Amino acid sequence: MFLEIVTPEQVVFNAEVTSIAAPGIDGEFQMLNDHAPIISLLVAGNIKIDVTNLDAENAKVLVKSTEDNRWNYKIKGGVIEVKNNKVIVLAD
Repeated sequence: MFLEIVTPEQVVFNAEVTSIAAPGIDGEFQMLNDHAPIISLLVAGNIKIDVTNLDAENAKVLVKSTEDNRWNYKIKGGVIEVKNNKVIVLAD
């Protein structure tokens, strides 16, 4: 699936990923390929990303987790939309 993380200033991340976990208002939830369409509010926390081929440009904005070997992008809140194997995060 394709993930795009957008801030008010710019698109900070865009790449093919294998899974994403996001901090929703009712707790963390995960999305895999062929996930049902959703729109959800996000709270402060980390977008956790499993990606196999991370290019240098995208790696600049992510932090490698020592806990679960995922890449993280810290957000203050936002909105996530999942549709047709494309995930868009509008992040603060």
